[in-house]
Amino acid sequence: MNDWPARLKVGPISEWPCALTPSSQRRPSPFSASLGSTLSALNREIYQLVDTLAQQESAELLIAIPASQFRQDGRPYARALAEHPGVILSLDSRHGHLSYPCDTFTTWQDNLRAVVLALEALRKVDRYGVTKRGEQYRGFLAIEATAAPAAFATASAALAFLESLVGGWASRSEPERLVRGAKRVAHPDTGGDAATFQRVSLAEAKLRETGLL
Repeated sequence: MNDWPARLKVGPISEWPCALTPSSQRRPSPFSASLGSTLSALNREIYQLVDTLAQQESAELLIAIPASQFRQDGRPYARALAEHPGVILSLDSRHGHLSYPCDTFTTWQDNLRAVVLALEALRKVDRYGVTKRGEQYRGFLAIEATAAPAAFATASAALAFLESLVGGWASRSEPERLVRGAKRVAHPDTGGDAATFQRVSLAEAKLRETGLL
């Protein structure tokens, strides 16, 4: 059985923070390590980044696995199928809040391995005492503040967002009515705002991409 870090929260991804890598551009696995080995290394790297128990407990791994495919203990079933291979690891560290999304490889296990190896490489930058204040982490601290509005990873996430705007006026079984109602609510000319209207447009694009519109 894979030994997940005890304090690591694991859950489904609701939204991907940028454009997903096209399937044709994802790389085959360059790794031979087992998931258990990756999780052990992840536990070590989290420990190296935190000073307090609260920081350790902030660590969260998001995987594009539906919530129904997680066990009661919050871990995914061994045979759970991901909707895409991207993962997002985030935690509060001694350097600030860090976030690492990765969907470079064809499986979520390989993308998690890549994140863990990246954490190890960043930590080893300190080996010769060149960095004094965790400067190598600054780019990852800035990701969330500068990211473009996130695309929706799944049609279900897009529908849920649209439903939250229309307040029961239409349901996810009526995607065209949902989009029309959400546009009316979110449009700046009718009391909405530009950022929300842009999210509606992204939700509409996801529904068209998946054939629901």
